[in-house]
Amino acid sequence: MRLLLTALIFLGGIMFLVLGIGFLVDPAASGADFGLASDGNQGLATMRADMTAFFVVAAVTMMVGAWRRNGDLLLVPAGLMALALTGRIVGVIVDGPWDGFWQPMLVEGVTVVVLLIASRVLPHPQT
Repeated sequence: MRLLLTALIFLGGIMFLVLGIGFLVDPAASGADFGLASDGNQGLATMRADMTAFFVVAAVTMMVGAWRRNGDLLLVPAGLMALALTGRIVGVIVDGPWDGFWQPMLVEGVTVVVLLIASRVLPHPQT
């Protein structure tokens, strides 16, 4: 069980790291995949900074937490993904659904569940 959770988290971390690097290198193309369009250089800089930070922090904390089997560290990306999922749910309620709206929600929801399970199964550091 622990090995499977560690592998799933590490693979998810790699996926989020690739997404984060994509926003750093080419925010316009990566933003388009997320339905985002920039409004000039300020918009590109915002996407480059904020989306890169979100995905890279999630990825690094997932991979380090899985590698070190640190359940506490996994609560950081779980919180990030839970807030992202909450924002998407509010968006669907307020603005309505769009084609394929459920796909990113599914990824975030599964990520939250796996990370919360792993945070309980993997050891916690001794203080």
